[in-house]
Amino acid sequence: MPVNSAYAGREYPPGPVYEVAREKLDEFADAVGADHPLHRDADAARAAGYPDVIAPPTFAVVIAQRAEEQYVGDPDAGVDFSRVVHAEERFSHHRPIHAGDRLVTVLHVDAIVERGGLSMVTTRAEITTEDGSAVARVVSTLAVRGSDPEVGA
Repeated sequence: MPVNSAYAGREYPPGPVYEVAREKLDEFADAVGADHPLHRDADAARAAGYPDVIAPPTFAVVIAQRAEEQYVGDPDAGVDFSRVVHAEERFSHHRPIHAGDRLVTVLHVDAIVERGGLSMVTTRAEITTEDGSAVARVVSTLAVRGSDPEVGA
């Protein structure tokens, strides 16, 4: 089944609250090699004016991908995740994400474009606090390979 281009322009309802745990920030910092004290040391973060340790900027992808599951997991969307490659990821931050944040994400499917056997899907995850204050925006472009009738793939 090809990617359903009628999903372009769709907005999904807010997903469940994502509570940012210090342990998750630490694991992510380990994974990306972020060793700045603001990511590791609560006292250093507080001395810099933050309520707790702050996330490396790319941590927002963890939250965005949870929201993307609404789209990718929708059987009528026609996205076979085994055929997906992340083509691009862009981050815009209104403020750092920090431990203790309770964040809500609304996912938008901004565009679906067919190019040479690929469906290029652009999603936008708007991440806010529970009260609606903007925190970050993650724009992702997914390349979804079509099936090749010559090889049955």
